[in-house]
Amino acid sequence: MAQPRARSYTDIVCAKKTVIGSKVVNAQKENLGRIEELVLDAGTGRIPYAILSFGGVLGMGDKYFAIPWNAFQFNVSDNHAVLNVDKKELENAPGFDKDNWPNMADSTWGASIYKHYGYSPYWEWEEEALSLST
Repeated sequence: MAQPRARSYTDIVCAKKTVIGSKVVNAQKENLGRIEELVLDAGTGRIPYAILSFGGVLGMGDKYFAIPWNAFQFNVSDNHAVLNVDKKELENAPGFDKDNWPNMADSTWGASIYKHYGYSPYWEWEEEALSLST
């Protein structure tokens, strides 16, 4: 009888201790801000967005951006995230005020955010997989 393969879970971290508040840089090592919050899709158990603050000075005047979770690569040992986005592209990205969040359950809004960063929303490919299985 075949033995189950052991899996390694080396990137399991506590969000509040490791992810929220972590610095975000791009591939050029430019500072893009920090992760302020994670948004959870409670129905699927997925994290659709990390909320990035960017553009202010000492936390004042920051604009918030919902970034698809899968757009980030985490360097757990150095406690920072890498987002492969040019600083100018982020400055022109759709964002929001920290006191006036968009409706993150709006799939039209969400699809536009995912597409802006070059990703397909996970709910679209999950729906496609369901339709293929029937």
